[in-house]
Amino acid sequence: MFFHPMDFLIFIALGLALWAQTKVKGNFQKWSRVRASSGLSGAQVARQILDQEGLSHVRVEYSKGGDLSDHYDPTAKVIRLSEPVYRGNSLSSLAVAAHEVGHAIQDEHRYSMLVLRHRLFPLANIGSQLAPMLFLGGFLLGITNLIGVGIALFSAAVLFQVVTLPVEFDASKRAKDKLLELGMIKNSEEKGVSKVLNAAALTYVASTMMAVLQLIKFIMIFRNRR
Repeated sequence: MFFHPMDFLIFIALGLALWAQTKVKGNFQKWSRVRASSGLSGAQVARQILDQEGLSHVRVEYSKGGDLSDHYDPTAKVIRLSEPVYRGNSLSSLAVAAHEVGHAIQDEHRYSMLVLRHRLFPLANIGSQLAPMLFLGGFLLGITNLIGVGIALFSAAVLFQVVTLPVEFDASKRAKDKLLELGMIKNSEEKGVSKVLNAAALTYVASTMMAVLQLIKFIMIFRNRR
């Protein structure tokens, strides 16, 4: 019930996820010590790119959520940046700020994968909360159909994570393109920006791998019990 051969692969994916988190922090700290040649802060970069894209209605705010809590809120049309990113003028600060602006640009242009992710969110949220209880109830009570319902709900959560991958990679590409296009970084500084963004992307890849493997595990268990 509690152990399955797929768990070996899940443990490997978990190890990759933990390593990816370490890489994110390490790369952010490393390139936080490298000042961008433009001297612009993350807040200034976000504001200038937004204005250049005709998104003056999108606000840029300081977030008290702590380091790496940066995000774009599509409902409020606000980009919230943590203190090191908002005030900092390092390559890390510019990379993260521009990445969040990338999401705002996606939202404005109704980027298909972002639209799909927004539509999946309610079901994925329900699935991630209820699926574990349905799995456990199905195992303990011996009701196979409960496991099946849990799999269906968990599939929505997994699909949400899969769709998140192209959304994040696209936002990073938009970020690098805009930073270069507007002269906010030089070509020689692109390496540092890429290191920061690629490390962050790896965390999404690792978590998606783990979720997919867990889904496969439960499907295999479901089929065996039937």
